[in-house]
Amino acid sequence: MALFDSHCHLDFPHFDDDRTQVVARMAEAGVGGALLVSVDLDHMERLQSCCREYPGFSYSLGLHPNHEVEREPDQQTLLALARRYPEIVAIGETGLDYFRHRVDPEVQKRRFRAHIETAQALRLPVIIHMRDADADTLAILREYQPVCGVMHCFSSTMAAAEEALGFGMYISFSGNVTFKRNDALREVAKAVPLGRLLIETDSPYLAPVPMRGKRNEPTFVAHVAARIAETRGIPVAELAAATTANAKALFKMP
Repeated sequence: MALFDSHCHLDFPHFDDDRTQVVARMAEAGVGGALLVSVDLDHMERLQSCCREYPGFSYSLGLHPNHEVEREPDQQTLLALARRYPEIVAIGETGLDYFRHRVDPEVQKRRFRAHIETAQALRLPVIIHMRDADADTLAILREYQPVCGVMHCFSSTMAAAEEALGFGMYISFSGNVTFKRNDALREVAKAVPLGRLLIETDSPYLAPVPMRGKRNEPTFVAHVAARIAETRGIPVAELAAATTANAKALFKMP
């Protein structure tokens, strides 16, 4: 069974003491690769180094919507960084996050648009973070449709998923789809077409059942796969094969 973690942060300091062991556990668990997602433009070299050291890893370029910076990146800044890091396979994560309110919503919107426009100029998929900001996120995506990309760590409604799918997006589910009280989210995971479904960990955060409370790691994507496969009534190997193929197609990886 070949699994792919479509969104993680294995470059974060949380893994500095045992990154090599984490990667070894991935191989043992059948997790053949992962996408390391950028949240801070100042740490692109860290992402690049990690992906060059460990086969099967790719990385993106982006600035998290709630990450505070002194100077906001415009499209030209993002394009220049993309030229500096030509191995990137996606732009993001980007989007809107009104949960913590660290960055003004209007600033987030401008940043979001700059990322989308960069992704479209480069013909790369965009990785969308949407938290407590469904209406504004979908409204901006509506301006640019069709949009190639993924709604990462999806936690919203069936209606939001259907609209995103209509734009051309993939939908990715993380550890929260395993939580006991998340029946509504599991129904969304059941309804998303198998050809547009991705799985992820968002590690080191949001560890799935039965690992809740622990540091999350890419190996645990197997628990996400198992829970969604159970919900859909299909073998987990079928779910793993489909989501891995989807990730490779979306991010144009061999």
